[in-house]
Amino acid sequence: MDESIKVVLVDDHQVVLDGFSARLEWEVGIDVIGTASNGLEAVDTVARLKPDVILMDISMPIMNGIEATKLIRESNPEAKILMLTMHDKREYIMEVMQAGALGYMLKEISAEKMVQAIKTVHQGATYFCESVAQTLFTQEVIPKVSKSNPLSRREEAVLKFVAQGHSSKKVASLLNISYRTVETHRQNIKHKLDIHSTAELAKYALEAGLIE
Repeated sequence: MDESIKVVLVDDHQVVLDGFSARLEWEVGIDVIGTASNGLEAVDTVARLKPDVILMDISMPIMNGIEATKLIRESNPEAKILMLTMHDKREYIMEVMQAGALGYMLKEISAEKMVQAIKTVHQGATYFCESVAQTLFTQEVIPKVSKSNPLSRREEAVLKFVAQGHSSKKVASLLNISYRTVETHRQNIKHKLDIHSTAELAKYALEAGLIE
């Protein structure tokens, strides 16, 4: 049996931490191993406990969630951070994703969707709750793709699957190529497009008509 997903919750309101902990307490396969009440404390807690997924609030004292996300990702690029907030403005969403978070959901999300989000980012894919996805994808946030698409056919195929939320391991299986080859393609795609996050790749793929 697979080990439980180890989660750290970060929020400056104890009642919120208690509420989220209670939501996840009886979920099979998820184990809340620690909490933090501000971004600085989150950086220390994550370094000490090494969770699989971090649920991070944005607005907190001492250090906000965006700065904490940047610091955590600098020391651990593989850290999987899921932002859990009341803010659904595009500026917040874009700043969060550029900081390196894999997902963004509002605090009003159901327990079922929260569990789905945790499992999704744990696999290395991105997750946006419905209202956040609408905010991202119904407004122009990157330039329309020009006809001179710099990507090769294979890179387009990799980008399509990545944008659909598949992990590099899954993409390798779908395209019958090695994991290392997929990772190489991903780096080449980011370099060619000057894109630095999975969320931006997804938006590019949407604009390019690779996904609907």
